[in-house]
Amino acid sequence: MAWNLRFRRKRDLPDGLWMKCPDCGATVFKKQVEERLQVCPECNYHFNISGPDRIKILADEGSFNELFSDLGPVDTLEFADVKNYADRLRSEQAKTGQKDAAIVGTAAIDQHPCILGVTDSRFMMGSMGAVVGEKITLCAEEAIKRRLPLVLVSGSGGGARMQEGIISLAQMAKTSAAIARLNDAGVAFISILTNPTMGGVAASWAALGDILIAEPKALIGFAGPRTIKLTLRIDLPEGFQTSEFLLKHGFVDMIVSRVDMKREVGRLLGFLSPAPAR
Repeated sequence: MAWNLRFRRKRDLPDGLWMKCPDCGATVFKKQVEERLQVCPECNYHFNISGPDRIKILADEGSFNELFSDLGPVDTLEFADVKNYADRLRSEQAKTGQKDAAIVGTAAIDQHPCILGVTDSRFMMGSMGAVVGEKITLCAEEAIKRRLPLVLVSGSGGGARMQEGIISLAQMAKTSAAIARLNDAGVAFISILTNPTMGGVAASWAALGDILIAEPKALIGFAGPRTIKLTLRIDLPEGFQTSEFLLKHGFVDMIVSRVDMKREVGRLLGFLSPAPAR
């Protein structure tokens, strides 16, 4: 008997419909990830997102008004490694459309007015140089002046920016002093730690919130686990420097998924905002 078999030709699928999760390895529908604010639907892995996207997620629509947008970095030390710092800055500015890694302004979160700032890991890993330190400091001062809670979101995996040398390191003390003044003034500060928050940022303003919120599975610490292990030659606890480890040991107050972040921060602002003057 002759068999007349016909095989249906496989239909070509458009590019860009699927993406692979780097955490669980699952191939997931890209649109579904976008609908979940860049969170994997299989394992809850939080993809890195830009500073403007974080503002869009947190702030009520149309409420964000940027402050201090005129501040830009200067290559004071004329630093060069594999690339001149001045050239690197121009490249990062062209890539991101931002002058530096921090974006700050006034906003409302779930109808609660606040001062909102974010650091963007796309710009030199969100590292803190003079401009980032100045913007964080001005944020705190603006929060004191306006009697508004301060909400800062850290995506600073680069810590202090080595291309600015001691100028960058000085921002740790500068921002910490600004947060201390905020605390003395009785103005609330919510710090949101995302993946990664490391180095001089983690060792200064990012760790000084009245409430520390972390996204799930975020890497948070000073030196990275690989650096610590190679330097001290010790085996680190499983999950060391992750949000979950730090919550268990009392460093962070809560872990909140990105899809719930706006609602949770709004709820906290409702408790922390000062009562209106009578």
